[in-house]
Amino acid sequence: MLRLQMQGSLAFSQPVSYHNFADQRAMLGIPNFLNVASNLPFAVIGIWGMIFLFSARDRAFLDPRERRPYFVLFTGLFLTAFGSAYYHLAPSNATLVWDRLPMSITFAGFMAAVIAERIDAEFGIRVLPFLVLLTVASVLQWYYSEWRGHGDLRWYAAVQIYSVLLLLIAPILRSKYTRNWDFAVVFALYGLAKIFETFDRRVYSLGQVVSGHTLKHLAAAAAGYWILRMLQNREPLCSEFIAH
Repeated sequence: MLRLQMQGSLAFSQPVSYHNFADQRAMLGIPNFLNVASNLPFAVIGIWGMIFLFSARDRAFLDPRERRPYFVLFTGLFLTAFGSAYYHLAPSNATLVWDRLPMSITFAGFMAAVIAERIDAEFGIRVLPFLVLLTVASVLQWYYSEWRGHGDLRWYAAVQIYSVLLLLIAPILRSKYTRNWDFAVVFALYGLAKIFETFDRRVYSLGQVVSGHTLKHLAAAAAGYWILRMLQNREPLCSEFIAH
């Protein structure tokens, strides 16, 4: 959950305290080691997902174009590993932008995938580049507003909120494939990641072994893996879609 500071009547900025994470231990000469190293699963899952998309059997995607949003999603996960690691080496707004940019790409890929598979394939593919531009622009708008001294997180927060809402309703939308309810697991893992993020210090205080933010990275990566697992195991739901 974002730690927000209200500015004016509507806009809210990123407080400096956001960058003060509980676990700041250095290991192997790397500052904030566990918060940096826990981004590795994003890279692994991102590469794994892209390899799967290139090699997936035809029945995994009834319309070959449906691979495109997932390719954007897994590319975003892969880039998140580097953007988030870079941010945690020296947390600040200037480095946080490189963490949020690839995450926004992941959100765009997910939203387009749900639209393409559950609403209309043609529309989902067409809207994909616009969603990427919109989500990336929300991060750049936030950073520009911080640079001008009047931080405004509303648009980036809106991207996250709408992504979560779409994730929440995805299981109840008619799908072409089995394993539709895997999205409920993804939602639960994403929610768990947000809980860990919120209670970063409280988790770390339980023995000072691992912090909530480190566990947030692992839970979020698990959500990405669950999407990959869903794609690997699902099947077309009925013959009418196969004919299509």
